[in-house]
Amino acid sequence: MNVTLSTGKVIPIEMHKVKIVQQTNLPSAAQRLEAIREAGYNTFLLRTRDVFLDMLTDSGTNAMSDNQLGAMMVSDEAYAGSESFYKLADSVKEVLGFQYLLPAHQGRAAEHLLAKAFVKPGDVVPMNYHFTTTKAHVDLAGGKVLEIFKDGALETASSNPFKGNMDPDKLKAVIAQYGVEHIPYVRMEATTNLIGGQPFSMANLREIKAIASQHGIPLVFDGSLISENAYFIQQREPEFKDATIQQVITELMKNVDIFYMSGRKSAAARGGLIATNNKKLYEQILPWLPVYEGFSTYGGMSTKEVEAMAVGLREMTIQSIASSGADFIAYFVRRLEEEGVPVVTPPGGLACHIDAMRFLPNMPQAQYPAGALAAAVYIASGVRGMERGTVSMDRDEQGNDVPSDLELVRLAVPRRLYTMSHIEYAVDRVKWLYGLRNLIGGLQFVEEPPVLRFFFGRMAPIGDWGEKLAAAFQADFGDTF
Repeated sequence: MNVTLSTGKVIPIEMHKVKIVQQTNLPSAAQRLEAIREAGYNTFLLRTRDVFLDMLTDSGTNAMSDNQLGAMMVSDEAYAGSESFYKLADSVKEVLGFQYLLPAHQGRAAEHLLAKAFVKPGDVVPMNYHFTTTKAHVDLAGGKVLEIFKDGALETASSNPFKGNMDPDKLKAVIAQYGVEHIPYVRMEATTNLIGGQPFSMANLREIKAIASQHGIPLVFDGSLISENAYFIQQREPEFKDATIQQVITELMKNVDIFYMSGRKSAAARGGLIATNNKKLYEQILPWLPVYEGFSTYGGMSTKEVEAMAVGLREMTIQSIASSGADFIAYFVRRLEEEGVPVVTPPGGLACHIDAMRFLPNMPQAQYPAGALAAAVYIASGVRGMERGTVSMDRDEQGNDVPSDLELVRLAVPRRLYTMSHIEYAVDRVKWLYGLRNLIGGLQFVEEPPVLRFFFGRMAPIGDWGEKLAAAFQADFGDTF
């Protein structure tokens, strides 16, 4: 939660105590340069021992609560009929209001099941914005993702509080063009990962649901960051200024036919789930669960994680927990703005996002500016961020790059993991890098997988800019870190 100091400055304050710590390491600039070389300038391929602050993702990296850890000790390891499953089912019904539950080992597993059960060749799936794995599963099923965000959603410097909104007029046009029979569902993502963790409003969800219902099309809700989206609705939508997080979630779920989530984010547990009140839809998915995941009472998850998710779902409705990541991200964004660094505004959920095309305005997208900047941030700081740009797009059928709408470097802020000093350190090193941004050059692929290339692809710098950047760091900071 945020507190106001006597000076008038607003800062996020941690509403928790640290009981267990894990040692970290801050390698030197020379060590960081060698590590990023070995990783093929891909931050995904860095080893943990070479990373100081791991801001690659908030997926499965959040600090768990003492209650979650305690629950894991009493899990029921039964293959079928596990009592741990029924605890999770009770939490799903209490927090989300759904009767039917299908556990899965993570969010992309849920996406796979949904695509397998509902998407057929020639179908289109309208979305407020795609996520990489979501698009991959739809594509593999023979479908096509249609992104129908509102105008202005891709403006990185903005005051629009709900850039994750779907355009209702564009949805009507899609239905008219393709026909109901070719639209298995409409998907809304809370919050939109690839455009800066931007939320959608309750008013927009209601409007999209009304259009979908009019045509008999199910509305699918990706709730991996439901807690954060609910918090933004509470803070930014006047109707809900006095509502609790639970009340906002309850109202959101009234507009949902199928809910799915990665529990690794808002629920701070390594797992996922699909939930619905529609028995017919449930029964269309259920037969595929044991084929690809596991039995219906564990779904590929450890029952320890099932127990942790049951607790995490309830805890994500607590005000100070729902706001913990979002408030730290907002502070991170404000501090970088103060230093003149181009970032995505307004602050969203998930991460602080640096706008690589404004940071490196002269670099063509063909040289992967977001990937280059992510590597440069690591060399300058030991902070591991993630490219969210053209590297995260797969090539088209002719083998050509598909330029991303945005080139972002995502500096994720896992919930309750880092402190203010960590954020200030990251701000200082990014500010220093921004002053020497002309040193940063582009990248080119040397090893490239055919799908989701950002995970395992290896790149090489165009020129020796990595060495020059490390040398500049050593010149300014000496042998310090």
